[in-house]
Amino acid sequence: MALNYERIMAYRPADIAVQYGPRDCIIYALGIGLGMDPVDPGQLKFVYEKNLVTFPTMAAVLGRLTTVYNDPDFGIDQGMLVAAALKVALRRPLATEAKLVSRPRVREVIDKGPGSAAIIEMTRELRTPDGELVATIDNSTLARKHGGFGGKVTAVAEPHAVPAAKPDAVCDLPTPPNLALLYRLTGDMNPLHADPERAKSVGFERPILHGAATFGIAAHAVLRQMDYRADQLASVEARFVRPVFPGDTLRTEIWREGNRISFQSRAVGRDDPVLTNGLATLRDE
Repeated sequence: MALNYERIMAYRPADIAVQYGPRDCIIYALGIGLGMDPVDPGQLKFVYEKNLVTFPTMAAVLGRLTTVYNDPDFGIDQGMLVAAALKVALRRPLATEAKLVSRPRVREVIDKGPGSAAIIEMTRELRTPDGELVATIDNSTLARKHGGFGGKVTAVAEPHAVPAAKPDAVCDLPTPPNLALLYRLTGDMNPLHADPERAKSVGFERPILHGAATFGIAAHAVLRQMDYRADQLASVEARFVRPVFPGDTLRTEIWREGNRISFQSRAVGRDDPVLTNGLATLRDE
C-alpha cells in the first residue's frame, strides 16, 4: 500500500494529556546514558531524586503522536521508519513533575521521489492546562522506500551548517550495550531497537539505537561543556544521517560562538558522522 499523502495531511489529531514525575525524569536520563559515571555530580543530579533536575531534551518524549505511523489507512510501514531530525525549543526549563497538554499536528510530508524516501515532518506544543507554552518539538521521520507518492514538497529546508574550523571541544561519551532496551521505557517501543530479527529484515546488522536517544547523548555532550547548567539551554536541534548501535562511544565535536553552540557527532571507530547540523542556543544570563 502506497503512502496516502492526502489522508495524512487531513489528519487532525486530538490533544494528548501528559503527566510525568521524578521517576520518568530519571528513566529518561538513564536512557540517554547519564549516570555512566555514578559519582559525577553533574550527571548524578539527573538520575538521583535528591536535588533532581530534568534533562532538557526529555521534552522530546512527552506527548508523542504515534497513530500517524500505525494507522493502516496512512500506508506507512513502521519497519521502514528511522529518525531524520529533531528540534526541542524550551520556553522555560522543564519541571521534575507536571501535567501538560500536547497539541500535535502533521506539518508536511516530503516526497524524495520513486524508490527513495518520504520524510514525515511533525510538530507539537507542550502547554500547561491553562494554555501557557512550555516547549515546542519538531521532529522528522524518514520512511524508507515510501517516496514517489506525488507529494507537493520535494526538498527539506536548508539545515544549520557547522563550522569547518577545528572544534573548540571534543567530548567522548560511551553507551552501554543495552541502552536501546532502556530507552524503550520512555515510550518508543519500535521493535527495530530490540528485536535482532526485525533489525536484519530491514537491513541492519543488529538493533540500532533510537535517534532521539542519540540526540540526547549529543545534548549531554553540549551540557557537559556548560558545567551541566540545564536551565541555560533554550533550544537544540540536529539531523540524523547514520545509525548508532548500543555500545558505541559517541564523539561529539563542539564549536561555541556566544550563545550559539554548533555540534556534530560520530561513532568512535567509524569515520562518517552519525548526527550532523547540530545547533544549541543558550539563554541570556
